Amino acid sequence: MGDVTIDNQRYRERFEKFSEIGATDREGVNRPSLSNENKEARYTIVEWFRDAGLSVTIDEVGNIFGRREGNDADLDPVLFGSHIDSQYNGGRYDGVIGVLGSLEVIEALNDANITTERPLEVVAWSNEEGVRFQPDMLGSGVFCDIFDVEYAYSREDKNGKTFGEELERIDFKGDTPSEPRPLHCYFELHVEQGPFLEQEDLPVAAVEGVFGFSWMNVTFEGQANHAGPTPMDMRHDAMVATSDVVQAVRRITATEGTDLVGTVGSVDVWPNAINVIPETVEFTLDFRSYDDEVVETAVQRIQQEIEWAAEREGLKYEFEEIMRIDADPFDQGCIDTVVESIEELGYDYTRLVSGAGHDANYLNKICPTSMIFVPSVDGISHRESEYTEWEDIQVGTEVLLEAVQKQASKS
Repeated sequence: MGDVTIDNQRYRERFEKFSEIGATDREGVNRPSLSNENKEARYTIVEWFRDAGLSVTIDEVGNIFGRREGNDADLDPVLFGSHIDSQYNGGRYDGVIGVLGSLEVIEALNDANITTERPLEVVAWSNEEGVRFQPDMLGSGVFCDIFDVEYAYSREDKNGKTFGEELERIDFKGDTPSEPRPLHCYFELHVEQGPFLEQEDLPVAAVEGVFGFSWMNVTFEGQANHAGPTPMDMRHDAMVATSDVVQAVRRITATEGTDLVGTVGSVDVWPNAINVIPETVEFTLDFRSYDDEVVETAVQRIQQEIEWAAEREGLKYEFEEIMRIDADPFDQGCIDTVVESIEELGYDYTRLVSGAGHDANYLNKICPTSMIFVPSVDGISHRESEYTEWEDIQVGTEVLLEAVQKQASKS
């Protein structure tokens, strides 16, 4: 729409500078939510938002909003952005390109001296990753009335520090209520975090929806004993039962649905000694599919497998489903806007469903929403070697700019 273009040099220099915050020796970043590194990243984003002429608001769970006024202040704003917290020793691109790309959209409109009809707002959501404070997508979840504020404040990390206390420590516990408000739509630019775009040699995708998923926590309690003198038929080994469940996850994913994926991602063993039979194992389970019935069946089957594994080994067990998110088709109008933007820019593309959860999941419950994906080299994400070609980031940001302008021009 018009002659609005991103400044690729400015954009890339800003990305490289931001990547220095919490940088690791292996070219990743370590900026888990509310850490000192995340605090520095937050202050940097606030400074850059203000430098771009945005009015900055920080809400009570630390979500950061930057607003650019439109011609009609009474119209609901177009919101777009992502997150700047990272996995422990994660990649430089996950979330960040969605925030910095959104900032570049604002800069490009400033350069062209264009004021949109609707106000624009850029957002950096709190605690999207959920690695330090569970559950993930906490900031957008409170904003969209999925969680209440006190629940968010009470989340603890492994050292017993709460989300609320750490928000205060880093001075990002804002005064603005975090609650749903009228929005025209929401867009989120993100790396795919999977292999499809690279395999198909495509630079961009319009995202049609997000997998549903279940997160579960399981604890097996057996009996610690000496690894040498204890006969095999007298053991109550929590690790053996855990191993059985891990194998069951693979069997279930092979039989319950073509897109079903399952992961045992976190395991804690006690006493965790080479010569002691494991007494307690606590581990997590993750099932995902675009079919909610497939997820439900997988959860039921794994509960049965857990019970059987405990019986075989003579263990007690605890099972808790800590999070369930339904599959989430995005708004067709927003998807069409992304597709039209890609086609007008002349790029090859496809339509995808995301296997990963995003803040867009929750925004989709309160306003029309869609996402834009750019390729992840080798399908790698959530680790330091995560990489996306800069040319693809540029394409995705151009699409975001076009889509935002289209929606922001509507009265």
